[in-house]
Amino acid sequence: MEKMKNNTAKRYLFFLIGILINAFGVALITKAALGTSPISSVPYVLSLRFTPTLGAFTFVMNLIFIILQPVLLRRDYQPIQLLQIVVNIVFSWFIDVSMNLLGWLEPQNIAVELIVLLLGCAVLGFGISVEVAPDVLLVPGEGLVGALTAASGRRFGSVKVAFDVTLVLISLTLSLLFFHRLNGLGLGTVISALLVGRFVNLYNSRLPLIAHIARLAHKPDAAKTE
Repeated sequence: MEKMKNNTAKRYLFFLIGILINAFGVALITKAALGTSPISSVPYVLSLRFTPTLGAFTFVMNLIFIILQPVLLRRDYQPIQLLQIVVNIVFSWFIDVSMNLLGWLEPQNIAVELIVLLLGCAVLGFGISVEVAPDVLLVPGEGLVGALTAASGRRFGSVKVAFDVTLVLISLTLSLLFFHRLNGLGLGTVISALLVGRFVNLYNSRLPLIAHIARLAHKPDAAKTE
């Protein structure tokens, strides 16, 4: 029993660490100035037009994701997932902290921008691996995709692709509406969409740390991302 309690505490600790790493990865990708990741595209475009920060808009968007989950799942909704609200607060806050910490980072040419972008993708992928391995909670975006999957009966991967494409299309529409050009979207959006999942797969298959965290949740291996 004591060992189980210790494992649970460790799982939540690793989950929290993963969330903080995710936030820093999002900030790095954003600072590359080539376009942020699909999941952050809507908040980022809004933050370029209005006063609230990227973290503040991220909080609002994720709160909408959280509210939609019980609406879609109804009796199948697990109340423990209400803790996503706490996750949302920490994640959104640390995005702004990370953006401030990286305030000095202003890439001056495409080569440096690409290096920062790749580093951001690697960091975000690592954060996702650390966050998913403990198997404790869903982050709001992933939770909504899961709810949409259950409600529609379609495959998770297909719903995830449609979800990301929808966010990018909304961001594109807002960008054209506010600025009459692409702003906040670009090559980095495409690259991050293609690379982050590959980094997750790499970490899950090669890093002993991820396997160790997964074992705390009584799983033989970290979950593989398709």
